[in-house]
Amino acid sequence: MIKAKQGLDSGTILEYKNKIKLTGKNFITEGDAENTDEYVHFFFIGTHNGEEAVFDSVLYTLRLKYESELHEMAEEKLVAHFPNYEGSLEVDPNSKLEEEMGLMMAEFMMEIEEEEQLKVREEVDIDENFDFGIGLEAALNVQQITPDLIERFVNDFNSNNLQLDPLLYSFQHDEED
Repeated sequence: MIKAKQGLDSGTILEYKNKIKLTGKNFITEGDAENTDEYVHFFFIGTHNGEEAVFDSVLYTLRLKYESELHEMAEEKLVAHFPNYEGSLEVDPNSKLEEEMGLMMAEFMMEIEEEEQLKVREEVDIDENFDFGIGLEAALNVQQITPDLIERFVNDFNSNNLQLDPLLYSFQHDEED
């Protein structure tokens, strides 16, 4: 007999249903220290391929998605200038190379922003091969991720009424950033 993946088996689903019920909401967070106003890791019960499942989910702002992709694009440009770059600006603390790479990285990021080379949109990604249950990541064009927003997201997702904004957005750093 094939053992069901945790998060898809009835025992785990019932356990999470009970935990969620105790909160009075339709989701739970489990003390994730990485949660911020722009990023929240949470769990909810939903349906996938006609079966109930625990969704191991992350909601984040579109601005945070933009920042992450901006950093990745700038890193790609940095690799072109420094072929030995391996994803860390910590080369040698006594070296001018680290400072030069940091400045170049900031320059690339400013260039990408000024020329609006990067645009992002709202999206939901589902990962059926996630370690636990069904993985879900969503980027939404909101200022912050609040419990009310998560509750609306779960309701809309579960009722197939989730409407994503199809527009592409670009962001600019404030002078203080």
